Amino acid sequence: MKTYMANSNTVERKWYVVDAKGKTLGRLSSEIAKILRGKHKPTYTPHVDTGDFVIVVNAELVEVTGKKADQKLYRRHSSYPGGLKETTFSELIEKKPTEVIYKAVKGMLPHNSLGRSMLKKLKVYAGPAHKHEAQQPELLEL
Repeated sequence: MKTYMANSNTVERKWYVVDAKGKTLGRLSSEIAKILRGKHKPTYTPHVDTGDFVIVVNAELVEVTGKKADQKLYRRHSSYPGGLKETTFSELIEKKPTEVIYKAVKGMLPHNSLGRSMLKKLKVYAGPAHKHEAQQPELLEL
């Protein structure tokens, strides 16, 4: 018996909608990363992007446990001396609520060109509305 290897021509992609309201950031992100990667399918192949599309709504209502809202830091650097910028979770969720989920999922995907192509299938929206009704997405309960 031969081992099945999926390729880009044989992959069937579905669309899922995930509601982030009241969900914990890390647990939600790990499930989204699993779906984007395709690990929930029996045809999963590590070197092929076999995952599905994921639409996340209500990103501004995602929660963190403990004191992470004030203590969790997001860092970036401008490449200039003294150019380190730090933002807390609560500041980032007010300014750019979609970035919180985007960054969490990005860290859970492979850090190469395959991971970048998987990340393009993630659509995050701050409110309850999205513009992908034509794809007829299924509601996914996590």
